[in-house]
Amino acid sequence: MAGLRMGQGVLRRKPIEHIEEAEGAPSEQLTRTLGLWQLTAIGVGGIIGAGIFTLAGTVANRTAGPAVLISFLIAGVASAAAAFSYAEFAGLIPKAGSAYTYGYAVLGEIAGWFIGWDLLLEYTAIVAVVAIGISGYFNFLLVETGTALPTWMLGAPGTGEGHRVDLIAVVLCLFTAYLLNLGIKNAARFETVVVVLKVLVVLLVIVVGFFHINTDNYTPFFPFGWGGVFTGAATVFFAVFGYDAMSTAAEESKDAQRHMPKAIIYSLGISMVLYVLACLVLTGMQNYTEIDPESGFSTAFKAAGLPVVADIIAVGAIIGILTVMFTFMLGVTRVWFSMSRDGLLPHWFAKTHPTRHVPTRVTWIVGVASAAIAGVVPIGEAAELTNIGILLAFAVVCTAVIVLRYRRPDLPRQFRTPFMPVTPAIGVIASIWLITYLQVATWLRFAIWFVIGLVIYFAYSYRHSNLAQPATPDDTAV
Repeated sequence: MAGLRMGQGVLRRKPIEHIEEAEGAPSEQLTRTLGLWQLTAIGVGGIIGAGIFTLAGTVANRTAGPAVLISFLIAGVASAAAAFSYAEFAGLIPKAGSAYTYGYAVLGEIAGWFIGWDLLLEYTAIVAVVAIGISGYFNFLLVETGTALPTWMLGAPGTGEGHRVDLIAVVLCLFTAYLLNLGIKNAARFETVVVVLKVLVVLLVIVVGFFHINTDNYTPFFPFGWGGVFTGAATVFFAVFGYDAMSTAAEESKDAQRHMPKAIIYSLGISMVLYVLACLVLTGMQNYTEIDPESGFSTAFKAAGLPVVADIIAVGAIIGILTVMFTFMLGVTRVWFSMSRDGLLPHWFAKTHPTRHVPTRVTWIVGVASAAIAGVVPIGEAAELTNIGILLAFAVVCTAVIVLRYRRPDLPRQFRTPFMPVTPAIGVIASIWLITYLQVATWLRFAIWFVIGLVIYFAYSYRHSNLAQPATPDDTAV
């Protein structure tokens, strides 16, 4: 009997009708200040960044060759299928937490817990990966200006002789945490301005680079075979889903039900066009064997005799990739905040600043944690750490949108996923398929994190969940 009650407990769901209502005490509430284009800028800021300026070169050089373009397209198709599912949920459940909240409301508490628990690790690791990527371009600029930093602070152990810590990456993580703690309105203004500058830099890369393409560099197009293409797709996948981190800010949007679905679709569409064109330029300007894995575009333009453009790209990369850090740190802090407000983690973490109304405590914790990862973990290992949980979250969200469409067809939806259930089914299949191409070490790290989460859930979250408290007459599950 006790086992039956526990089984029912882990499947308890947050009532969707009540999710839209304000939750928690005033000290646990966020402020709605973001408009459509600020949300879109946050989405574009999260998608375009390390994918173009760092991972495109890394994957082209080591994994896929010129077919890195196909890797991005495969990842983009899988991401688009999931994006439609996220858009439907964002219009239906405009609350902080994104995939965590959607899973909790439709598939039950245990599913929501593990999505949220995964995202805490994945998003934090992404912040670290991006910080390392910016550090690579920063070092490029320093070398160009004849400035030399001490070797010990230039990278994580094992990335070069004498390297001890990537100090630049550490500082960037802490700076992003500081920026987010200024308040969402001020931080979003900064993000919008920087995203515009970043897009202009990418357009400069595409337009100028087009005139320096040598089509011979596209041969062979598949030097690592289709296996390399699919492995590359799994690696770059985290570079095409910044919209899901953006959707965690739904509770800070002025009109989330209308604006959030549009912002998700707009941000992914804009980003994929720029990704495809940028990959064509990079692999056309240099043979894939000569592409620098850390600062590919700057090195390519320098080799083409355009050092000024190379320096502009390096500056743009440093500024632009910072927006990715902003988006994903925003995402992880809002997921953590939402889980804590729901009682799955201590309510202490759900407290917001009395005047800025942002979750200051978790923001600083995430800033320090991401700085620790960025300082001592090589970019390749950190990047592999980011994908498996996100892919699983995509699979769960796509499954949940199908379940809810048939369970509750009556709910008012501002956006409806097209070609139901084919589109979300593609998202599920593609996500699981890409997971199979991740490295064994990635699976082991995920398994360890999963077990830790299992222990915490049954030791603390199951009993302290808000849904485990005495129910009121209005508490009904969907």
